[in-house]
Amino acid sequence: MEIQIKLFATLKDRAGTNKISVTVEEPATVATLLAATEKAYPTLATSLPIALVSVNKAFAGKDTAVSPGDEVALFPPVSGGSGGSGAEALPHPTYFSVTTEPLDIHAIHARLTQPEIGAVVSFTGFVRGQTQRDGLPPETLFLEYEAYSEMAELKMAQIAREIWQKWPLVKGVAIVQRIGRLDIGENTTFVACASAHRDQGVFDAARYGIDRLKEIVPVWKKEVGEDESIWVEGDYRPTEADN
Repeated sequence: MEIQIKLFATLKDRAGTNKISVTVEEPATVATLLAATEKAYPTLATSLPIALVSVNKAFAGKDTAVSPGDEVALFPPVSGGSGGSGAEALPHPTYFSVTTEPLDIHAIHARLTQPEIGAVVSFTGFVRGQTQRDGLPPETLFLEYEAYSEMAELKMAQIAREIWQKWPLVKGVAIVQRIGRLDIGENTTFVACASAHRDQGVFDAARYGIDRLKEIVPVWKKEVGEDESIWVEGDYRPTEADN
């Protein structure tokens, strides 16, 4: 059978395309698919041992079955550094977005506020010019963000559910990730949590939201400097337990 595989970030660059086709015998698993991919696309060989795999927008393990028609994607660990899919089933106001547009924070807050809401705590990330990290350009000219958008918005909804499990008094949750070229000083990420009072876990929930975004939402950034550009890959490796 033939499996179409979406590629992102480093893998996309090394293959020279954002989609490849691999032939495997049935029944197939992620492990056999990866072996066939390495054979068919040798330029990906060095990336495959650390690559993450998703099947139908969920993190997959090596024993996960792969069938014709499945949506399969390969990507590196995510960068440490309108209502989305699945939002309809959520119990409180939400706003999830992967967008090229500038943030309108007041409009996002307006989506979360209701008569019983008395506090909204938010985190906003920005592009900084001085990276000061080994292996990256010493001075950043701009960042390029890329996302597996359909899966990213599902994971944002998952983070909201996790927040409500840990902090039941938190109501609205907003998570936004910008993509494309972002210059120094521009917003990159935004997480907001709403509750009736500030002492109902809303600070911790917002911190959890941005930390979890950096772990499981498939977004990558490329640091672009004067003489080189490098994809930034994180250390956290999501598993099926993160679904």
